Formats: sequence, C-alpha cells, structure tokens
Amino acid sequence: MRWNHMVKLGGTVVATAFCMSAYAASGVVASISLDKQSLGPSDDVVVKVTLTNTSSVPQRLLKWQTPFGPIEESLFDVTRDGVPVAYEGKHVKRHAPSAKDYFVIQPGKSHTATVELSSIYDLTTSGDYAIRFVTKAPDILEKTKSAAKSAPADSDDLLTSEAVQVWIEGSNQKRVAPAPEGEGLTFSSCSASQQTSITSAMSAAKTMANGSVNYLNAGTRGTRYTKWFGTYDAGRYSTVKSHFANIKNALDTKPINVDCSCKESYFAYVYPTQPYKIYVCNAFWSAPTSGTDSKGGTLVHELSHFNIVAGTDDWAYGQSAAASLATSNPTRAVDNADSHEYFGENTPALQ
Repeated sequence: MRWNHMVKLGGTVVATAFCMSAYAASGVVASISLDKQSLGPSDDVVVKVTLTNTSSVPQRLLKWQTPFGPIEESLFDVTRDGVPVAYEGKHVKRHAPSAKDYFVIQPGKSHTATVELSSIYDLTTSGDYAIRFVTKAPDILEKTKSAAKSAPADSDDLLTSEAVQVWIEGSNQKRVAPAPEGEGLTFSSCSASQQTSITSAMSAAKTMANGSVNYLNAGTRGTRYTKWFGTYDAGRYSTVKSHFANIKNALDTKPINVDCSCKESYFAYVYPTQPYKIYVCNAFWSAPTSGTDSKGGTLVHELSHFNIVAGTDDWAYGQSAAASLATSNPTRAVDNADSHEYFGENTPALQ
C-alpha cells in the first residue's frame, strides 16, 4: 500500500492522494486531487482523477465506470464529518456491456479527467469532506502468467483512490426535491402511442411486483431467490422483502411520472433523490412489455433506485453478470437494480 498526501507547487497547496490495492499494484492505480484545501459557498467542487496502467498488459474498464465521459453512476465515496453524503446524479439501466463499452488503458499510460461534484452530490452543508474515487477493478485484456497470478480471485473487486480532505463552507440550504403529491401515472413529453405503451408497462410492473411480494411473504427460498440474490441469509432476505414491498407500494399508490424526452441509447434513468420521475430512453421502446429486460422490468429496476424505495445501485448489468454477482457477492446482489428486475420478471420461470 502506498500513500501520497500534500505537495506544494508554486506556492499553491495541492492535495494529492492515491491508494494501491494488491490488484492495482499490478494493474491500474487511481489518484484524485484538488487544488484547494477549503472552498466557499459559491465555489464549485472540482476534482481531478487520474488512472494509470502500471502493468505490462492492456487493461480495460467499462466507460461508465470511469470519469472519462458523463458521470452516470456514483463513482465517488463522499463523506461529511464522517457521515456519507448522498449521490444525486443519474442511475442508468443499460444493456449488458459489449466490447465497445470498454475504455482501454495501454501499459504505462495515464488518463486524467476533471469532474465537477457539486451537481451530483449534496455539498451544501458546511463541514470537513472526504472524497475518494471508487470503481470496479479493470479487466485484463492480455494475461501473462505473472499477471494472471497477481489478479485477485474476486474479479468484482474495487479500485479506489485514497480520500482527499477539503473544508467546504456550504450554503446550508439542502437541495430538497418537492414531495410528490397524489397517486397514479402521468406523462411528460410522451406521444399518445408512447403513453399507451407505458400504461401497459405499468400493468406488467405491477404484476411483477405483486408476484415478488407474494413469493417473499411466503418465505420461499427456492432457486428464483438464490439465482438473483445468492445463498439464503435472514438479513438479506428481509432486505429484499422490504425492497419489493416498497416497489409495490410505489406502483400502487405513488405519483409516478414518466418522461419520454430522453434520446440516449440505454433503457432509462432516474435521479435517486427525485422520486418518482422516470426518464425512458431509446432501448425502452424496443423492449417487450414483459419478460427479460422488458418495459415492465425497467420500471421495477428504476423504482428500486429511489432512495425512499430501495436505494439500489448498478453493480452488474445483464442476466449473466447479475447471476454471477449473486454467487460471488450476495450483499451486492441485494443492492443491484438489475437483480431486482430479473427476480421480478422471472424469465425463465424459477420456483
């Protein structure tokens, strides 16, 4: 493990830090820095993230798990006075990744990006903040014998930087989304045919949620549960049960607004602190109403992201990766939105 802290450049204190895990020691090193130790209420919080391939073979990371593009998942661990700060940016439902979805870092190369955090984390309260970059460990494209030996058994390990510290004098006016009122389904920027399609998807989502709640309320521990959430554990099972109860409640009683203005290639996205607004995108329209990666399942997936519903993350996309996650890390499976979707869709049907 190696650590760097503060250096002085031209009279300016620059906070630099990085942490090398056992995996990163032969793969990719992540570092994070900022150029001030204190920020005022009108200052944007901008960090610089650098990923360096210290190995002799190419390494690849999923593009959305790097800072080299729009931030559409939580890539930072942020705390204020030791208390976690909520991520307020996008959570996106995507297809299972293909080769084009990877960013390749060649041996000995570094790539750097600046990221503005003020718009995606709640930094409005004054305090001492710690900010750390966190992402999935990279996949090795070309394994040598030594590289293969040094790679960890758990391929789902995390790549992290050391945390940098900064005092932020916030506005102390928390960004609170207006509490949604009423119940039922409404639309934004949707054509008549799109509204009809979404209404059918809502019906399918309700069927999925009802079936999931009935299964879990009965205490069933069959292959349907273990396929998507791993070996039985009373605490994890209780968590999944509460998640689906909340999803069902949202579908039955909350004011869900579906916005059709998104033109991105993925299925949909939400902001976890802004219930119950769901933005549906291009892949949503070609999906079946029910079944695997369906419109109804997409709504279940997105509802699970809202902090007041289940607060899930996106650890794995696609049935194969979600099933592998259930085996390798059941705790993350319980926190994975696609795992909830596939449990609800239940295709192929399991008991």
